[in-house]
Amino acid sequence: MPDRLIRAAVLVLEGAKPLDVGIPAQVFSTRASMPYEVRVCGAAPGLVTGGDGLSYHVAHGLEALEWAELVFVPGYRYPDRDDPPEEVVDALLAAHARGARLAAISTGAFALAATGLLDGLRATTHWHYTRQLATRYPAIHVDENVLFVDEGHVLTSAGAASGIDLCLHILRRDLGVAASNHAARRLVAAPYRSGGQAQFVPRSVPEPLGERFAATREWALARLAEPLTLEELARHAAVSPRTFSRRFVEDTGYTPMHWVMRARIDLARELLERSELSIDRIAADTGLGTGANLRQHFQRILGTTPSDYRSTFTNGE
Repeated sequence: MPDRLIRAAVLVLEGAKPLDVGIPAQVFSTRASMPYEVRVCGAAPGLVTGGDGLSYHVAHGLEALEWAELVFVPGYRYPDRDDPPEEVVDALLAAHARGARLAAISTGAFALAATGLLDGLRATTHWHYTRQLATRYPAIHVDENVLFVDEGHVLTSAGAASGIDLCLHILRRDLGVAASNHAARRLVAAPYRSGGQAQFVPRSVPEPLGERFAATREWALARLAEPLTLEELARHAAVSPRTFSRRFVEDTGYTPMHWVMRARIDLARELLERSELSIDRIAADTGLGTGANLRQHFQRILGTTPSDYRSTFTNGE
């Protein structure tokens, strides 16, 4: 855990969508397991007219962006009509120049686009607005088929619910997978979904397999130490391996065996963070076999070694 609270601001713009505002405000609210301090702000302190019949009384103005290390920009109504006020754009640019991370939820991407900070980068927004974002800001590489995009100090996400995925992703970066999983359990949310998962998959006839596939994922998570094959997963879901593979990618953004590998690596991360088990024991307990195999996959997926990963969290205590 950091030795001080991480400062986060939620910037509420005119027409702000209530769920978009509420997600980061709730996820990052200060508690023993969440070392963040959150300030909700607007262009000026006072009443901000929101969308969907709600308004917000914010205690802070743009000075909160001077204070923050992490700035969330929730989505707002009619983002394709007008740019944010000039003072908001200037404050976002100044925050970025000081090293703050800027994270947009849904149509909040338009506010970041107005700063020019997304030029030349990948970004996403709610699927209904991806074409407008690409047309209005042609220098941005708009990806309409993902839940969120992490470009380092600038992050964007799709529609409201994907804001949870973005927040959990930021928690994994800041505090590790154990803290992210704890927050997901508190929110009753999926522990992780791939940023590359499709936002919107049109189907002419809905296939009622969602709950069945979710049950299979839970079943697999409880058996990561055991050999797991595509055929076994499909058998548990009571569908053919071909159908299982296709629908699994739609549901998670991963192929089944890639998802299993990521789940094993995440379990290894949690054991490295929270236990003193040896690398070989962790490899066995996560179904990765040997310490050498764990090191290989850990390096490939995370770009570091298990020992270095563990020392990062040991030194942070």
